[in-house]
Amino acid sequence: MTRKRIDHVGIMVQDMEASIAFYTNIIGFELKGRIPHTNGIIELAFLGFGHSDETELELIGGYNDNLPTEGKVHHFAVSVSDIEAEFSRLKQLEVVFLDDEITTLPNGYRYFFVSGPEGEWVELFQR
Repeated sequence: MTRKRIDHVGIMVQDMEASIAFYTNIIGFELKGRIPHTNGIIELAFLGFGHSDETELELIGGYNDNLPTEGKVHHFAVSVSDIEAEFSRLKQLEVVFLDDEITTLPNGYRYFFVSGPEGEWVELFQR
């Protein structure tokens, strides 16, 4: 039987350096590894938060130069412990916000979206 968790989310990017910088310097990921694909064209970078059994973000460079504005993944969510503090922190940086406010769902979960360097949507999410 398969394990019941997502192992990683892959996002195709055009500029690997800009994407790694965004996810490490702005969002707070750690670069866990960077490898060339066996086909000699594609480059992969794996990012996470340092936990051994976590879902990782995989950046895929060199796969497709004709990406839609929001990338090949609509969005992924990063869990935060204090949504208001994170909103304020990112407002101080050169980050593009998709909404200018934090949304609160009926169940109390709160979130907002920012745009990554390739136009992908990154959700900051607090349960």
